[in-house]
Amino acid sequence: MIYITRRERFNAAHRLFRSDYTDEKNLEVFGKCSNPNWHGHNYELFVTVRGEINKETGFLVNLKTLSMLIKSRVIVKLDHKNINLEVDFMKDKLASTENLAVGIWNELDESVRELGAELHCVKVVESENNYVEYNGK
Repeated sequence: MIYITRRERFNAAHRLFRSDYTDEKNLEVFGKCSNPNWHGHNYELFVTVRGEINKETGFLVNLKTLSMLIKSRVIVKLDHKNINLEVDFMKDKLASTENLAVGIWNELDESVRELGAELHCVKVVESENNYVEYNGK
């Protein structure tokens, strides 16, 4: 079993808030991330897949193909978008980095299998100090 990771980047805005909370309660729970005027991040996305090396190509998967898949299924939906308002796979979800990682996993899982690999981990880096890793469990 071998693991290979592709990094992509995107910029997006979001707001952490619950509509059933008051502004005061949102501020208490989510701090400045509940700013009603949104805030943004320069995200990094690491997608790790696993499987066996193809004896004919020497690859687990072609990284150009994996990159195109990530871009078409995820990056075009997120880059320079408002996660709360414009991203279909985040509809009706709190726009936390945790939920974003799970949503990205769900967007990629089946398509990665079609490439002959398994999705191992989705890592979303929100800032230099904060990131989330999700492995489908």
